[in-house]
Amino acid sequence: MSSHGYETGRLNLPFVGISTFGKRPFVDDWSSIDADVAILGAPFDFGTQWRSGARFGPRAVREASTLFSFGHAGAYDHEDDRVYLGADVTMVDIGDADIIHTDTTQSHANIEKGVRSILAADALPVVIGGDHSVNIPCINAFDGQEPIHILQIDAHLDFVDERHGVRFGHGNPMRRAAEKDYVSGLTQVGIRNVSSTAKEGYDDARKMGSDILSVRQARDLGPKAVADRIPEDARVYVTLDIDAFCPSIAPGTGTPSHGGFLYYDVLELLQAVARRNDIVGFDLVEVAPDYDPTGSTAILAAQISLNFLGFIFDARRAGA
Repeated sequence: MSSHGYETGRLNLPFVGISTFGKRPFVDDWSSIDADVAILGAPFDFGTQWRSGARFGPRAVREASTLFSFGHAGAYDHEDDRVYLGADVTMVDIGDADIIHTDTTQSHANIEKGVRSILAADALPVVIGGDHSVNIPCINAFDGQEPIHILQIDAHLDFVDERHGVRFGHGNPMRRAAEKDYVSGLTQVGIRNVSSTAKEGYDDARKMGSDILSVRQARDLGPKAVADRIPEDARVYVTLDIDAFCPSIAPGTGTPSHGGFLYYDVLELLQAVARRNDIVGFDLVEVAPDYDPTGSTAILAAQISLNFLGFIFDARRAGA
């Protein structure tokens, strides 16, 4: 016991121990997941078209997440007067999907299996990429469920149909999602500058039900008004590409695009959506830590993810 009598056992500071996400328990057996949230790593980056390295994203984000692992009594936010992610929210880390080098089909299948296992356990899937192509198997895993609406926060539209025979790279995921009969629509926010998608892709996206907003348009509207554009009764899946943020705060990514969001732009949007809609899944992609020797990009990814999870379960508790 400490001299003040506050605690017993180990202090277990953030830099001590094994770097699971948030230092939560590791579950190796995907058939025995028993938690509210399960974290899956998807260290796949063969879909990149320029700088690779997002295969190291899950490892970096996990390590960064230990910064926020002081104690287990939740995190008190004095602005909101809320305790987020308290003992009533259980989280486990189920490790990484197995990646077969150069084999996109099998690697994606392994990611899909992990997400299906999480959904079968009635847990919220949180997938850390990896490049944005890992969203494709994530969305595949939702077939047979009630329809979902996708909120994409990203610099790039990712709506390429096919380029030189490639249909499952990191420029394709939103096109593949829009083709699903259980994807009811897309809200694509942060899209700016020279994108990965040609004009006809934008035309196709709008025809297929996409609502597309740039950073400046989203800022003019404000986070609540952006959230209000999503159908009120929609079950929402969120995919967050770290390049949605300005590279001044998130340089550790393969395709940086200046003019991006700052932290509270995204945080407040996520909070508004969590309060308004049922969040059924979340992936965070394109953290390539070797391009950021400060580690700041991975810390941003971990911080935004943990805060978003706090908002989701606070809203569920309030709704219950």
